Amino acid sequence: MSNNNPLSKTFISIGFGNIINADKVVTVMALPGSAAAKVLAAAKEKNTAIDATAGRKTRTILIMDNGFVVMSGINSGTILDRLNGKEDKDE
Repeated sequence: MSNNNPLSKTFISIGFGNIINADKVVTVMALPGSAAAKVLAAAKEKNTAIDATAGRKTRTILIMDNGFVVMSGINSGTILDRLNGKEDKDE
């Protein structure tokens, strides 16, 4: 996702005013799903879960390269489009 500049970072919106560094995303998992639910439960237990849902239902979790799990209230397809650089309308 990054360009030729090693100091350049790509940021994407994960909904409701929350932004992440796209270069640090390892995995995107959709909820509901038993595997995603297990990952999320383990992250909550280890205090490595970050809630970026703004009080909405968690629809997607993003696993970051540092092991943190970020919860988002928008669907995984929208996040994948943003990670792939596709334009979309604001939520």
